[in-house]
Amino acid sequence: MMSDRIQALKTSIGPVRERLIGHPIYRSIQDPAALRIFMEHHIYAVWDFMSLLKVLQQSLTCVVSPWVPVGSANTRYLINEIVIGEESDVDERGLRTSHFELYLRAMEQAGADTRPVLRMVEALTAGKSLAEVLDTEVPGGPIRDFLDFTFSTIEARELHSIASVFTFGREDLIPDMFIRIVEDLSDRGASAGAEGVGDEGSGDEGSGDEGSFSIFTYYLERHIEVDGGHHGHLAMAMLGELCGEDDRKWEQAARSAEAALEARIRLWDGVVEENA
Repeated sequence: MMSDRIQALKTSIGPVRERLIGHPIYRSIQDPAALRIFMEHHIYAVWDFMSLLKVLQQSLTCVVSPWVPVGSANTRYLINEIVIGEESDVDERGLRTSHFELYLRAMEQAGADTRPVLRMVEALTAGKSLAEVLDTEVPGGPIRDFLDFTFSTIEARELHSIASVFTFGREDLIPDMFIRIVEDLSDRGASAGAEGVGDEGSGDEGSGDEGSFSIFTYYLERHIEVDGGHHGHLAMAMLGELCGEDDRKWEQAARSAEAALEARIRLWDGVVEENA
């Protein structure tokens, strides 16, 4: 049964997943400055997650004209529903946005530096190649290594491996206790902001709210709710469709999932090192 295959894969990656969930990063973030550094690293994982999603959509559905049916209708449904949720979800105000754009707003509200990742997006929008952008616009070290892993997986064009990285390297890996830390920091920021009310004009969005993490808290809760629930089930069903009864594909999927978790651990190690 397919559920047995999925369960076997989850069991095989269990130890490395536990290492990631128990990573010291979550205990090390105890002040706003440390959380901003986390966000400035994590935004790249949000972005490359969207890149994994789009390459799956391009490969598993028809995204050109004239249209022709591609693959199975079941797989098309699975990936298209995930795309809708990730690329055009609702923000804390009920407005449509992608999770990446929501994260950028959260960074701006918190006072984190969005300039490096925006320069990367601007360079890609201007037509620079991915290789050039990774060389010139992405911070070196753990962030660059993390993205190199993602895009080497994409370039290999093994759809079951891409789907496995997408499925098991998701944001439901962030434990609930981290959300509690963020909520506490946001509450402290809101209290500090309230004490200063009246010193300056209210201005537009974020102007009197910098240093707050309320949008980030919403992002975490929303992403974990969606990815750990409905989208998680859809992604596993998609992986099952792609692997079928091919033992080799299931073995490769397990290795890819474990490698994705190891890559995230190294990214988190970089955050802890910068916060030390």
